[in-house]
Amino acid sequence: MAGTPLLHGEFGSYPARGPRFALTLTPVALHVQRLRPRPEAWPQGGLVPLAEVSGCRTLRSCSPNDSAAYLCVYTYPRGRRGGRRRAARTFRADRAPDYKENHAEAQRWATALTCLLRGVPLPGDLEITPELLPRPPRLLLLVNPFGGRGLAWQWCKNHVLPMISEAGLSFNLIQTERQNHARELVQGLRLNEWDGIVTVSGDGLLYEVVNGLLDRPDWEEAVKIPVGVLPCGSGNALAGAINQHGGFEPAIGLDLLLNCSLLMCRGGGSPLDLLSVTLASGARCFSLLSVAWGFVSDVDIQSERFRVLGPARFTLGTVLRLASLHVYPGRLSYLPASPPASNGPPAAPQPLPRAASELALAPAPASAPSPETHSPLHRSVSDLPLARGPDFPRGPQEDPSPSPPPSPGPCLLSPDPPLPPGPPSLGHSPPGSPASQTGASCGLPPSEGPREPPAPMKAPASPDTQTSPDPAASPDSESPAPGTLHGPKDDLLPPLGSPLPPGWVTLEGDFVLILAQSPSHLCADLVAVPNARFGDGLVHLCWVRGGVSRASLLRLFLAMEKGGHFGLGCPQLGYATARAFRLEPLTRHGILTVDGEQVEYGPLQAQIHPGLGTLLTGPEAPGSQLAGGEAWGPKCGPVPWGGGKV
Repeated sequence: MAGTPLLHGEFGSYPARGPRFALTLTPVALHVQRLRPRPEAWPQGGLVPLAEVSGCRTLRSCSPNDSAAYLCVYTYPRGRRGGRRRAARTFRADRAPDYKENHAEAQRWATALTCLLRGVPLPGDLEITPELLPRPPRLLLLVNPFGGRGLAWQWCKNHVLPMISEAGLSFNLIQTERQNHARELVQGLRLNEWDGIVTVSGDGLLYEVVNGLLDRPDWEEAVKIPVGVLPCGSGNALAGAINQHGGFEPAIGLDLLLNCSLLMCRGGGSPLDLLSVTLASGARCFSLLSVAWGFVSDVDIQSERFRVLGPARFTLGTVLRLASLHVYPGRLSYLPASPPASNGPPAAPQPLPRAASELALAPAPASAPSPETHSPLHRSVSDLPLARGPDFPRGPQEDPSPSPPPSPGPCLLSPDPPLPPGPPSLGHSPPGSPASQTGASCGLPPSEGPREPPAPMKAPASPDTQTSPDPAASPDSESPAPGTLHGPKDDLLPPLGSPLPPGWVTLEGDFVLILAQSPSHLCADLVAVPNARFGDGLVHLCWVRGGVSRASLLRLFLAMEKGGHFGLGCPQLGYATARAFRLEPLTRHGILTVDGEQVEYGPLQAQIHPGLGTLLTGPEAPGSQLAGGEAWGPKCGPVPWGGGKV
C-alpha cells in the first residue's frame, strides 16, 4: 500500500519556460518525472519522501494575464555530507484555460499532501476537498534565549519558525526570562486554547513544563495536553530518542533540530511515561528522562563550568572524571517488571540477598506551598507577532537560512505596488481557503524565504515575581522547584525509610554509577538503553559496580554511541527493568540528579506512571506497529493533528 498511487497529473515548472513534469503522489513519497524536453525515468531529486516535507501551499500569480495556479512544496533533503538543506519545489498547474480550474487542481494536490503529512485519512473515492483538513493546530512555543550557548533564539528564528509556517501550524511564542518561568506560565494556562506546548531549548525547560502541569489542581486533564521539545541545548536526550523513534539517522546540533522539527510538524504523538521521584525531605518531582548517581551525575554537574563548549563539555567532563574515578557504597532496591521484559539487554549479574535499609530516615512532612502570584499569560491573536504588517519590507526577501533553495520559486510582493517587468510574482492562497484570502494563515508570510520576524511576545510578570534575565543562569535547564502536592499517588512505594514489601530485589555494594532511565538516550549521541520505547511502562535500571577499570569504563561509553555496550561482556555492568526502585547512598558525599539537575543528596525512591502524558514525536518509523501520522492521547485514542482536543 505504501507505493499505491493516490494522485497523478502533469505540471509545468516555474518560470513557465522550464521543463514539464509528471507528478505521482503515494502515501510515502512524491514522485517527480521530467517529461520535456528530455524524459528521465529517475532524474536527480525525482523522489521526494514525505518524511522530508514540511508542508505545501498554493500560490497565484499577481499578473492578471496568468491563468495558472502554482503548487509549492517545501522540503528538507539530506545533502551529500548528511546535513539537511531547505529546498522549495514549485509546480505550475496550467492544463485548463482559466484560473479557477487550475486552482482547483493545485488545491486538490495541496489538500491531499497536507492530509498525508498530518495523518488525516483520505476518502476511499478520493474526493479530495479542502473540507477534509482540520483547523490549524495551535501551539504555544516556549523559547529559552540562553539555550544552546545562546543560539536557541537564532535557530528558532531562522529554522523553526519558517518550518512551522510552511506546515501551516498556528502558534504564539514566548521567551522565558528566569528559572521556573515556564512552570509558572503553564500553571496559569487556559488549556482549551492550545493543542500542544513545545519548548525550544534543552531538556530542562520541558521538565519545568511537565512539573508545572502536574502542579495544577486539574492535573489529570492538564497532563494530557501534548508536549514537545525542539533541541537547542547541550544534552538533548529526549530529542535523540525522538529522532530514533522517527527513523532518522543519529544527529546532533542543527541537523537534530531540523529532524525533530520535521517530526513535530507531522503531529504524531506517543504515550509519555513519567517517573514520580520522592526525595529524602519528602518533596516530589516528576522525571521524564533519568535519575543518576555516581559517574554520570558527577560528569553532568561538574562539567557545568565548561558549558560554553556545548555538547563537547560532556566529553571533557568524562575524561576528567575518568582520571579521578570514584566508587560509592550504596544500596539499590527495585520491584521487577512483571512479566519480565523481553526487550532488554542481557540479564544482570546475580543479585545479592535482600537486605534491610541501614538508613532509617523518615521523610519530613511536606509543607504546603505558599500561594504564588503567577505570571499571567495574555494570549493575543494567534501568530500576531508574525502577521503581515507595516514592519515587513515590501518586495522579495532573501532567505535568512544558510542554505537557500536550489531552484528559484515565485517571489511574493505586496499587492499594492505595480509589478515590474519580468517573471510573474505570486500571491498566497493557503490550502483550504479562497485564492484571494491573505493573512489568514499563521506564522511567517508565505514566501520562498522566511522574513525576519519581530521580537517575540513576552508574558508580563507581576511586580512581585518579575526579574530580569540572568545570563549566568543555566542556559537550557533550570533547577527543580519544591515538590508538588498534586499528581498520581505512588501506590507501589512504602514510605521512604520503611521496610520494602516482598517481591523486591536489593543490590548492595560499591557502585561506580547507577542510572534509572525512561527513554532510550542518555544524551543526543549516547544510547543508554537501545531497546527502550516510548510508553513501554518500564524503568530501565543500569549500574556499574566497583572494580571496573578506567579502560573498560571508557569502552562502555564509546560503545554507547551506537547502543552496543551491553555486547561487550563487561562483568561489572548490570541491567534490569522495574516498575519502582529505591536508591540509598551509604556515603555522605555524592551528587544525585533528576533529568540532569542536581537535587538534595540522600535516599530517594521512584515509581513509573505509564502513559501519564503525551509527547509529540511525529509518526514512528515505517515498519513499526504504531507507524502513521496520528495523534495522540493515551487516554482517548488517536486523534488527527488539530482535529480535536486530547
